[in-house]
Amino acid sequence: MNREMRSAEPTRAIAHEAALWVVRHERGLTPAEQDAFSQWLSADPRHGEVWRDRRWAWREFDRIAGLPAVVPAAPDPDLLAPRGMFSSRGHSRWLARSLVLAAAAVMAGMILIPADHSSDTEPARALSTALAAPCERLVLDDGSVVELNRGARLTVEFSPGLRRVRLERGEAHFVVAKDSARPFVVDAAGVTARAVGTAFNVRLAAASVEVVVTEGRVALGRAADAPGVPEARLLEARQRAVLPLDHAAPTDPVSDLTETDLAQHLAWQPRFLDFSDAPLGEVVARLNQRNPVQLVLAAPALRELRINATIRSDNIEGFVRLLESAFDLRAEWRSETEIALRPGR
Repeated sequence: MNREMRSAEPTRAIAHEAALWVVRHERGLTPAEQDAFSQWLSADPRHGEVWRDRRWAWREFDRIAGLPAVVPAAPDPDLLAPRGMFSSRGHSRWLARSLVLAAAAVMAGMILIPADHSSDTEPARALSTALAAPCERLVLDDGSVVELNRGARLTVEFSPGLRRVRLERGEAHFVVAKDSARPFVVDAAGVTARAVGTAFNVRLAAASVEVVVTEGRVALGRAADAPGVPEARLLEARQRAVLPLDHAAPTDPVSDLTETDLAQHLAWQPRFLDFSDAPLGEVVARLNQRNPVQLVLAAPALRELRINATIRSDNIEGFVRLLESAFDLRAEWRSETEIALRPGR
């Protein structure tokens, strides 16, 4: 008897913790809680199963509570049926609902190490390298906001008369706090973008610097000590310019951007993507537009799984890990930039 009580205790503890996570999900997880939840899921295969059961029960009770207002003319045979007695239609509905609930838990802040697969250890390490540097958001001392693309690096040099930021690598978007007494200058390999209060994107590539203005105006030129300094050109909102790092190379004319063009240039920026009853194929397509690592659905049936979710666009690793650990989907790292998702069985 004592042995039975002791063996049941871990199950009770898991059930209690799972119920707490259901309640936390209902009121919304903080980034720290999302990290803790993902770690809890991966710590024991029972955790995901028990959490799904508790979340399913919570939703079904909500459904029952709403029946007087929405009850259909025909009875639903699956509503109160024992879990083992679902019809095939009901089982598909339950499976889809389960995936909906888990996907809804994929929020900001999860930067996880991929699961350890003995058959694909090397590709997994490559993926970690590709996703190791997250997108970051910095608030500077003057209140300006900088979003850094993966792997970008900058230094900040503020003085009483000038706010200077040096973009040493990668891409960044700047929303500049207004301060007419202290101009804001971004220097990328000798190309300067000068603003007082505006928003613009700077990308330092191997042979050029691209500047895209999203709001206000930016004066684009070269550092004062650069040879052959041209006159600064003024970029308006929704304009793009590319300056070659080779000063002797011809400079392309300024181009005007449509709203679609602008969205494509800024697609790397992390955003919360909302999905309502969306097929997994659509979710994957939206995430693939915004990430260097691409998801591939290896089984066609997975494309039709319905998802209601709010997902941070740069959270590929957390999204894959949750699908893999909670729903028996298997992630196969094909290369540094491609993950195939397939059913685990």
